[in-house]
Amino acid sequence: MWLPWVKTRPSSPSPSSTTSTSSSSSTALVPAAAASPRLSFSSPSLKDLQALLLSDAATPSPPPAAPCSPSPSPSNVRVFHRVRVAASALRALRTLQAPPSAGAGADCRVVLYFTSLHVVRGTYEDCRAVRAILRGLRVAVDERDLAMDPRYLEELSALLPRLASPRRVTLPQVFVGGRHLGGADEVRRLHEAGELRRVVAGAVAASLVACGRCGGERYVLCGSCNGSHKRYSVKGGGGFRACAGCNENGLVRCPDCSPPDV
Repeated sequence: MWLPWVKTRPSSPSPSSTTSTSSSSSTALVPAAAASPRLSFSSPSLKDLQALLLSDAATPSPPPAAPCSPSPSPSNVRVFHRVRVAASALRALRTLQAPPSAGAGADCRVVLYFTSLHVVRGTYEDCRAVRAILRGLRVAVDERDLAMDPRYLEELSALLPRLASPRRVTLPQVFVGGRHLGGADEVRRLHEAGELRRVVAGAVAASLVACGRCGGERYVLCGSCNGSHKRYSVKGGGGFRACAGCNENGLVRCPDCSPPDV
């Protein structure tokens, strides 16, 4: 087995020593295991090893990595959703801050422009949802169906001048007291925040009994043309002309349950 050798000074001579060599000028080679506990290595390679061991011991350990940020909890998501809904409701209420006047029942009339056609499923579902929300508030709603009377499209386009073309008008659209409340998204947000009832608080209460004349359909046959949308006229040599008192379906709004057009 190989053992490193180092130079050491000899200890003082003992009486039992049989050598006659002088202790001041001689040196002895002894194994490293018998040397003193504090060793000084003469080999360059061993010195390098000692330096590496000392540097590793003196190098501080790196700090532990910071834990990853936890994912948002479901409760935080629900709180954020409620704050967002409340902010949207407050923005929609900015146009409805005027206090109601003495004639609040007439000035706070709720007008709904919608369609009863099932052509576009998303539009039909939005219209049905808004109608259900407004009817659940037990207020009288002036429902204007664009599928029953196309003239309501021109009327709605005039009320929304920011839309360049009538083709860009989306349904449904709600007006309260002559002011534009918004479409399906705005109505849903106000309803979820509990502010929609306060907005329509000045409107006339809805009747709980269905109309005996139209059965709740809001339209009846035209009395002038009997639903044919044509009337005979003797002017210009006689002939049938389109009836000006009804829509293209030969219907008029029920005078008993529908408010007059404004």
